[in-house]
Amino acid sequence: MTARTMQAQPLGERQAALQVAHGQSGMPTALLGMLLFIASEVMFFGGLFAAYFNARAASTEWRPPPGAPELEILPIPLPLTIVLVASSFTMQFGVWAIRRGAQRRLTWWVALTLALGVAFLIGQIYDYTTLGFGISDGIFGTTFYTLTGFHGAHVFGGTVGLTILLARSLRGQFSAGNHVAVEAISIYWHFVDVVWIALFTTIYFLR
Repeated sequence: MTARTMQAQPLGERQAALQVAHGQSGMPTALLGMLLFIASEVMFFGGLFAAYFNARAASTEWRPPPGAPELEILPIPLPLTIVLVASSFTMQFGVWAIRRGAQRRLTWWVALTLALGVAFLIGQIYDYTTLGFGISDGIFGTTFYTLTGFHGAHVFGGTVGLTILLARSLRGQFSAGNHVAVEAISIYWHFVDVVWIALFTTIYFLR
């Protein structure tokens, strides 16, 4: 590993690379930090789901406000779900690629994952414009937009991380022995996908 490459690495990845070089084992600090962050996010979304089910149980009727159509999985929510789930696969393909030292394939898979994430966000924003109700239209609207909005914010955060990964990958900063950031962002992205699957199932199927 050259001095220039070492200078370009964030501290967490530099420490992980040094551990590997000296034969030390254990979880890199950056990866542990991501896991702890996700643990806190699990509790955060758990609270949102609890609020949703509490509001639903307290309501005599659970449906969109009068005048708004019922929520359907087509033509938008189901395709968006497929897009986001597909992005989880492309992200994992990128992880497997860099574990083999395939830098160019990592770049391609991260770029594709980023494109799918952006497509999901654009589709979600468009979906909001077709629903016929807003966040202030009763408890149904409030809980719907709170759950999906916070998830969308997390997807946006994930796309920021993917953009950084893509920029670093284009500069050749990852290798088979140095890709902690790729592993960390992939874990976050998988978490975002799992949350959406839970949201999608809860909102569109548990009626």
